[in-house]
Amino acid sequence: MGALLSVAGLLDGIARWIGKTIGWIMIPLILVIIFDVITRKIDFTRLLFAEYTAASGYSVSTILQDLQWHFHAALLMLTFGFGYLANAHVRVDVFRELLSRRPQAWIEICGLIFFGFPFVVLMIFYAYQMTELSFHQGEGSESMTGIGQRWFIKSFMLWGFIVTMMAILATLFRLIAYLFGDQDAQDEAQEGLEIFADANDELEEARRLAEEALKRGGD
Repeated sequence: MGALLSVAGLLDGIARWIGKTIGWIMIPLILVIIFDVITRKIDFTRLLFAEYTAASGYSVSTILQDLQWHFHAALLMLTFGFGYLANAHVRVDVFRELLSRRPQAWIEICGLIFFGFPFVVLMIFYAYQMTELSFHQGEGSESMTGIGQRWFIKSFMLWGFIVTMMAILATLFRLIAYLFGDQDAQDEAQEGLEIFADANDELEEARRLAEEALKRGGD
């Protein structure tokens, strides 16, 4: 179990680091949006960019608009894994919240094995195919004056699902340690899991204290 938890910690660390790092792209995204909106409303810059478009064939406004959704795509795709690890995604699990932690863990592990893992593997396969096709076709912006090399931004779907796979595997390994490991492995796994419903913290703590009391009594 120690090896599983070590691998889980490594995958978790990579996914969280990528998610936190790519979050800084929000700053240039905001700046690009502000710059694009303001310069399109000022006659001087609007006419200046129009002259540049006529001379070069590239539209500054179109490039900025393309850049906005490029930033959005990178931000969205590369934070999926971090979002899952932090339990920040939406859960519709009214009945699950009424259960203790072990049943919650069983539900999570079954969901990952039968739904999460196959889905992400399929998405990695199709994202790779789409990126490869875009690269070989030399796909660019739908606008003749936009950003070319669209395969690059499409590759963020591939990397995003790979990061999500890291998060799934990290959670899966910790759940295995939590369900089948000894008490030390369970405690370590539980520290890294954020999937449990907070409503049962007191119930879980009471159960653990009761188990420890029984063990001491048996000794």
